[in-house]
Amino acid sequence: MKPSTACRLAVATVLTLTGGAVDATVVTTCKAAAGSDGRVDYGFCVSELGKHHDSPSADTWGLAKVAALTGVVNADNAVYDIKALMAKHGTDDGSARPALGRCQELYDSMGFAFAEAHDNINNRDYTGGKEKAGEAAALAHQCDDVFAKAGVPSPVAQYSDYSLQIAVVCSAITNLVQ
Repeated sequence: MKPSTACRLAVATVLTLTGGAVDATVVTTCKAAAGSDGRVDYGFCVSELGKHHDSPSADTWGLAKVAALTGVVNADNAVYDIKALMAKHGTDDGSARPALGRCQELYDSMGFAFAEAHDNINNRDYTGGKEKAGEAAALAHQCDDVFAKAGVPSPVAQYSDYSLQIAVVCSAITNLVQ
């Protein structure tokens, strides 16, 4: 299947699942972001930005901020899940517990980095916003590295993947605002 066909199918699926509630601005902004930055997953962009309550009334500038806020929520969810994993008795082994503790710190920092990206974009400091989104992505990589060095599979890999994707979306949309 061609990538363009896959993108159209992904959008059609999103529109079907949401009852067509995804705003045209989300679709056009994500299309422009994917067109300007090959790292942007168009289907992910439409799906995730389309879920946010501020998206229907947001312009491109607003969607860049929504992307940053979505990163904050993802980081907070990761911290919550890490705390729950650390409370379980099964994480008492010597390598998983310290890795989880370190990733909790990293995800705390990531939440702040995405919040700062939002604030910078809101203040029209687009370079600063993109730098903070990049910092958030680097923190996700650091968490992945912690688990790799510990020799255990990451139980929070889905959060890292999401963080990396939303950081790219945030930066790409911010580039459209400039």
